Amino acid sequence: MSRPLGAARRMPRRPVLLGTAGLAMAAIRSAHAAQYPEQTVRYINLFPPGAATDLLSRAYCATMSTLAGEQFVVENKSGAGGTVGQAAIAQSPPDGYTLGLGSIASLGIAPSIYPSLPYDPARDFTYVAGIWQVPNLLFCNAAVPVRSLQDMVALVKANPGKYLYGSGGSGTSPHLTMEWLKQVAGLNLAHVPYRGGAPMLLDLIAGRVHFAFDNLASLLAPVRQGQIRPLAVTSKERSPLLPDVPTTNSVYPELEITSWGGLVGPARIPAQIVERLADLTHETLKAAELNRIFREQGATPWWLPPEEFAAFQQQQQRFFAGLVKRVGASAN
Repeated sequence: MSRPLGAARRMPRRPVLLGTAGLAMAAIRSAHAAQYPEQTVRYINLFPPGAATDLLSRAYCATMSTLAGEQFVVENKSGAGGTVGQAAIAQSPPDGYTLGLGSIASLGIAPSIYPSLPYDPARDFTYVAGIWQVPNLLFCNAAVPVRSLQDMVALVKANPGKYLYGSGGSGTSPHLTMEWLKQVAGLNLAHVPYRGGAPMLLDLIAGRVHFAFDNLASLLAPVRQGQIRPLAVTSKERSPLLPDVPTTNSVYPELEITSWGGLVGPARIPAQIVERLADLTHETLKAAELNRIFREQGATPWWLPPEEFAAFQQQQQRFFAGLVKRVGASAN
């Protein structure tokens, strides 16, 4: 039996209405993205106040606030080598108003150090932009009788099991760098992990631990005040801030590592907001005041757009998986 012509004509109306509504919603989302941000943006830093990442994050967020016209507010959420804060970012709404640090520790190293993570680095994040790179510094308590990396190796080998090293947490780049040094130099040096670099530094100055690696950014003041003694930097070349301190690769050619940090958010942030954040970050990294602060902290502005940052994270995860396997590092 044939259908009435009127019914045949009315059938497409629902798909057409749905399609029109979808286009309208897309236009609304696009308009909101163009106006982003329209309120305060929460930036989660993975380590405690006073740590290198905290100093650099606050300088970055201050410049972003000026350019964006809304505040980017730093919130410190530390623990487990940065993975506590990284998980908080992953579990946030994907609206662009909760972002944070993506670090070498929590996105490059942690997948190979921790048996289970509350996030998947490839699946659970939006990679927005690279922000900085900074070398690690090997240093010791000022009372320890060494003045070079070679002195340290000789002292520890002559006193196996006597000396301790601290780190800002298991799975951080300073922790893994020391484990790497222990392997290539054949050292017996016990690990004492802390909840961030700042409390570790206080204990090292007090003599409770003897050696450590940490980001150069947080160590310049205690070096200048004579509270700690620098022994070597992990960058390819000497730091202009500490030109008399040799590189680790001048003694052990393979021992070279640079920490990094970038802007990430939870997965599925709208593409227009990601583009806006990447553009703001690019402009922020050109700011003269930010560059001055970064240089003073031993950091280098490091611009990477979203796709390149995501690819870099995957490359770093593969590299550290191999390194962790070679040195036998674990989260303890």
